[in-house]
Amino acid sequence: MDDRLAVREIEVVGAVVVRDGRVLCAQRGPDGSLSGKWEFPGGKVEAGESPTAALVREINEELRCSVEVGAPIATTRYDDGTVVVVLTTFWCRLVAGTPALTEHSALRWVGPGELAALDWAPADVPAVEAVTGALVSFETD
Repeated sequence: MDDRLAVREIEVVGAVVVRDGRVLCAQRGPDGSLSGKWEFPGGKVEAGESPTAALVREINEELRCSVEVGAPIATTRYDDGTVVVVLTTFWCRLVAGTPALTEHSALRWVGPGELAALDWAPADVPAVEAVTGALVSFETD
């Protein structure tokens, strides 16, 4: 196989932080790719790092708070033509601190009925649908 044709793949993790039935959503900053799109906060998994350790580290770096990582929600592969992003989202619980803006343009706590109204990064969309379904089911039980 010609290595020039190989598409680079990056492993990324996202935190679905839920507090009082609302989900923490982050709007991507103006300097990176997909500027202005909404996402679940997180970032790249470094070599030799577990996805859960990466998520704890990224949330601490990006939001200056600490989370406890729970069960995985969804894994999505998104190919933008130059790179394949493999995003795994996890249920998370805020355990220390208050999320602060460091890299994102905005942070918002959003109810399950409002999630679909945000302009999401493509890799996050399947997780948004799963989270909405799970939280709506939880509210009606």
